[in-house]
Amino acid sequence: MNIIDVKATELSELAHRFGVTRLDLFGSGAGEHFDPSRSDLDFLVTFQDAPPGGMANAYFGLLEGLERLFDRPVDLVTERSIKNPYFLRSVNETRRPVYVA
Repeated sequence: MNIIDVKATELSELAHRFGVTRLDLFGSGAGEHFDPSRSDLDFLVTFQDAPPGGMANAYFGLLEGLERLFDRPVDLVTERSIKNPYFLRSVNETRRPVYVA
């Protein structure tokens, strides 16, 4: 059982609270290279449409909530913000869904 599975219920509640439609884990946290004592967690998020200003509140609220939930640094990337095709390919190679609304 990994760190995400242990907190699955709390993760789902957090994602729902901040209007997440999909949350994927990628990078070392999604594979066998995760070091529980040192690794951060990388998430790719898609939000529901939000009113002006609402997206910033959702993004930073989710980021803070994830860091508290897992007690470690979190990198939170929105799917729409990825412009670099090499980074996108790297994300797609390791991503796995952890929440889908």
